[in-house]
Amino acid sequence: MLYIVLLAMVTAFLALRLYSVLGKRTGHEQPIARPVEDRAVAVTVPRVVEAKAEAREDVVRPIDAKAEAGLRAVIAGEPGFDVARFVAGAQSAYRMTLEAFWSGDEATLTELATPDVRDAFGQAIAARREAGETLENRLVSIESARIADAGVSGRDAWIAVRFDADIVAITRDADGQVIAGSMTDAVETHDVWTFSRTLKSADPNWTLSDTDEA
Repeated sequence: MLYIVLLAMVTAFLALRLYSVLGKRTGHEQPIARPVEDRAVAVTVPRVVEAKAEAREDVVRPIDAKAEAGLRAVIAGEPGFDVARFVAGAQSAYRMTLEAFWSGDEATLTELATPDVRDAFGQAIAARREAGETLENRLVSIESARIADAGVSGRDAWIAVRFDADIVAITRDADGQVIAGSMTDAVETHDVWTFSRTLKSADPNWTLSDTDEA
């Protein structure tokens, strides 16, 4: 009889231990095993962070060697600067600026660009309107966006970004006839846009200050 009582006590103890480790499951919880993607990431993350930091930085930070010294100066002037976030923002600005120019939205261009760049865009828009032409352009994809150069003068910083993109470009005349471009063929474009900002200013936005072809 004593043996049976002891066995019951041991069984109860083990049951409590399992409950405390696994928790109570009702059958509706998500599986404990992580998705395949998560397991793959866990396997590929280097065990020695310091030894692999430089290799991972090349993936996360799309930077040309020419820009490294300038970016260090930008980060020294504003330690919170985030390269990956900047590149993502630059891509958004690239899309927004192109779409504003194509549609003739000068108000948006005023917010995104410096006066010189805005005026250049404005002159092209005015000439297009005078000719009675309209654009039906579309940014199909941004294949890559890399920081090509950077620098700081005093508190004024600038960063040049190279964009490689595919664009469908259509120009119609006043009668709506296509006079240039094709709806079926995308054109490869290679641009270098420069964004500027005063470091540690209250305005966190970078402004388009120059455009050029790569």
